[in-house]
Amino acid sequence: MRSEGPKAITIHVTGFKKFQGVPGNPSEVIVNNLKNYVERRGLPAGVTLGSCTVLEVAGDGALPQLYQTMESAIPKTDAGSNANVAWLHLGVNSGAQRFAIERQAANEATFRCPDELGWQPQQVPIISEDGGISRTRETSFSLDAILKSLKKGAYDVMISDDAGRFVCNYVYYHSLRFSEQKGNKSLFVHVPLFSRIDEETQMRFTASLLEAIASAC
Repeated sequence: MRSEGPKAITIHVTGFKKFQGVPGNPSEVIVNNLKNYVERRGLPAGVTLGSCTVLEVAGDGALPQLYQTMESAIPKTDAGSNANVAWLHLGVNSGAQRFAIERQAANEATFRCPDELGWQPQQVPIISEDGGISRTRETSFSLDAILKSLKKGAYDVMISDDAGRFVCNYVYYHSLRFSEQKGNKSLFVHVPLFSRIDEETQMRFTASLLEAIASAC
């Protein structure tokens, strides 16, 4: 009887540009530098870093960019290979002291300030056909396994049940829905400012997170 090794997986990563109150977004820096960092550090066998994309901090107006990015990452030949695709979305929580793995996203857009394209919805369903604003979607990853792996690296990280109601939650909800339809997985992680946790530690954390995600698949 043949023993199967770990499945090969490609992980695509997104971050966000600057926005109101956050002139320097650490998720943008991380995503822009991740390919070079991973090339130097290396990843476990079977784990591939796919696209690294920086998104506009916008809701409805940025959806074409989001969906173009996600659609282009889905294999066109073998539908079964979709299970080997994962999405990691990074965003900043400027008030946070540690990393937060987001369990779920809510079907609610209530922006505390206008996004970078001037949109400021209030208590609007993100996807109307999904129902009301109380609807949530959860990641299919085992967050306990990911958390345990990251804790071994002595990272200050927690599991969160509230991704807010701003653009981070908006993107995550769309990504979770898309991933469910396509048969792949999605995860959102909030990072602090570099003034709270320095850039090198955050780069190392993200590389460790890729490994933890691969193991959880």
